[in-house]
Order: sequence, then C-alpha cells, then structure tokens
Amino acid sequence: MSETQKTATLTIDGATYDLPVYSPTSGPDVLDIRKLYGQAGVFTYDPGFTSTASCESTITYIDGEEGILTHRGYPIGDLAGKSHYLEVCYLLLYGALPTAAELEDFESTITRHTMLHEQMVNFFRGFRRDAHPMAIMVGVVGAMSAFYHDSTDINDPRQREIASHRLIAKMPTIAAMAYKYTIGQPFVSPRNDLDYASNFLRMCFAVPAEDYEVNPILSRAMDRIFTLHADHEQNASTSTVRLASSSGANPFACIAAGIACLWGPAHGGANQACLEMLKEIGSVDRIPEYIARAKDKNDPFRLMGFGHRVYKNMDPRATVMKESADEVLELLGVEDNPLLQVAKELEHIALNDPYFKDKKLFPNVDFYSGIILEAMGFPTSMFTPIFALSRTVGWISQWKEQLSDPAHKIGRPRQLYLGEDVRSYADIENR
Repeated sequence: MSETQKTATLTIDGATYDLPVYSPTSGPDVLDIRKLYGQAGVFTYDPGFTSTASCESTITYIDGEEGILTHRGYPIGDLAGKSHYLEVCYLLLYGALPTAAELEDFESTITRHTMLHEQMVNFFRGFRRDAHPMAIMVGVVGAMSAFYHDSTDINDPRQREIASHRLIAKMPTIAAMAYKYTIGQPFVSPRNDLDYASNFLRMCFAVPAEDYEVNPILSRAMDRIFTLHADHEQNASTSTVRLASSSGANPFACIAAGIACLWGPAHGGANQACLEMLKEIGSVDRIPEYIARAKDKNDPFRLMGFGHRVYKNMDPRATVMKESADEVLELLGVEDNPLLQVAKELEHIALNDPYFKDKKLFPNVDFYSGIILEAMGFPTSMFTPIFALSRTVGWISQWKEQLSDPAHKIGRPRQLYLGEDVRSYADIENR
C-alpha cells in the first residue's frame, strides 16, 4: 500500500479518531477504516459497497465521469484497436504487453489446452436438452476441479499458472459445447490452427460434413467483444470471485461462482435485455411511440443499452464496438432483420436527439455487442455465456492478484442489524 501523509479525523460522542488517508495512482483518495471497529466500536454502512474499496489492485482503472477505462495503464481504445484478445489476456495476467516471442509462447500454451477431458462430455448429457447455456457453464466449470487435480492447490504458484491457462483455453470450448447441446447438434472439437475467436465461432457454427470458413470480419468483431469485456474493475461478478477466493476455494469453484453471479439480469444480461427490448418495439414505425415513453418519467419503460451506471459520459468500449457493429452489419446486411433495422434507427436517434445528448444516454457496449451477436446468428441465451467467456481472464487476473497479496483475508462484511432484540423463549405449549 502507498505511504500516506494525510489523516482524517472522525468525532463520535466527543471522542476523536485519526484515520489514514491514502492517495491512489488515479482516482479519489481512500479513507482507511480497517481499525475503526476496534478503536471506536463502530463500522460503516454502505449498501452495495459502492463507496468502499475492498482491495488494492493494479489491473484496471475506471473513471466514469470522464469515460476512461484502462488495463495496466493502457486505454481500452488502444488495446481493442491495436491488440487482440490473447495479447490483452497476457497483459492482464502478467502486467506488461508481451514481446513477440512471449506472445507466441503464450498463444501456443493456450492453444494446447483447448480440449476438454473426454469424460466431461458426460456432464453435458446430464442436463435437460432445454437447459440454459449458463446453467451448463456453471456446472461444468465447477466440475473441472474433479478432473484437473494438478491445478487446484492455490498455494502452489505453478498450479495457479496451469489453472489460469486451462480456464482461458477451455472456456470457449465449454461455451460452444453448451450452445451445441442446447440446439441438439454434435460437438465440434477445437482446431489448433485457428486463432482464439475464429476457433470459437467454428465450434459454434460448424456442422459435420460441411466446410466452415470463418469470415475475418466476424472473427475480428468477436475478438473485440472478448477484449472489451475482459475486465471491468470490482464489479459484482469480480467481487464474487474475490470473495470466494478469500475462503481458499479452488480456482474452478471461484470462476464458477463468478459465472453464477454474472448470470443475473442486472449484470451480465444487459445485452440480452437490449435485444428483448428491440423485439418488443418490433418495427421501425413503432420507435416514436417508445421514444416518447422513454422520455416520460411516469412511464416505467426504459431504453435498454443506453447510458451506464458507471460511465456518466460515453462508454469508451462502445466507441470501438460501434466500428465492429458497422462492419458486421455492412457485411451481413440489415434488410431482412427487423431487429437490426430498429437498432440502427434507435442508435441514430440517440446520437442526435437533444434529450438523449443532454442526459448523456449514449448507446453503450451492451447495445452494440447485442447487435453484433444477433447479426452473427447467436440466440440471446448465448449472450451472457459469451460475456462469461470474455470476462474469465479478468476474474483470473483478480484471483491471482488477491492470492499474491500477503494482506488478504477472508471476506466478512458486517451488517446493520434491525431485527428483534433478545427475547425470552416460550415452550410450544405456551405460545
């Protein structure tokens, strides 16, 4: 932790307490309240932990007011525009961009780990045919700890490394197999001669006895989706991974916990909600009706995919994602897809209507990623699994960072108890 030259004084019932204040590399100063309960007998109340730093981190920084997102100091626009997903994975895991030799070695390692243990196929067949792909992913990723015993010891740095590589490598295979299972098609094995994004698309859309060539525009768009969702600081699923990790749980259990949290519609389901909204609108001629409803503060309808809880300005990821959306829609067209026609018109309105501009309700990354995935042919049920696949490296990087911190301890939030005080117990015949 950085040295502090400042303190804050807290006064409670006439007693004063000096609390250290730390200055981060970027962002607001941080008040250290760790000893507050021991010294003053009180603790803070912060529902959602929106004003509480739960850890130190050197991985990702967000400035929502200015629309800034950096990984290890590099702006997300530069990474998404000039790098590719596995290069960003290396950066998140190891703290620096790789040399050409380091990247080649890393890509080779990931590629050699893409296959799943053959017996794991039985796990897929144990699910109902109509199981949600996220339910399958939670179960299968958690079950990896039953198959890969040589990478579950969190105290062994080498085992942590192997687990990291395995999770990054196998998550596309797991997600693609979950998709194939739910649509009743045979599994497609990964191919070592394809890049990460192309391999995933092939495993999702190839069928036996037919050649499948991945279009480079679609592959690049998928790679950008992976990159732009790779990490996003201490969000709900990342905090879940860290909390699970604090108990000493194995890496596969921790990542499964993150997937389960991401499944919530308030977190990873935003792009799915966006597409469901487009389906509700249905056609371009109905857009004015819904725009009017969105502007009516008394109407419960809200435009999904516009604005962001963290970003009070343009989502920096959306700028890059829009480029890919434009490329994909130009390639695949929107003429025969009413949803995409609605999406394009909504985007035009949001970028030009003074109401949306004044309130800074810009299209966000979920809006554009939903458009791209819909155009590619993915059902909405696969949107969140693809998000989970993308975010795996962020979860792992945060997991590794926490385990390397000698100050980390098991998570134990406090509560503001408002229940009954101590009551006398009455035997059942006297109640």
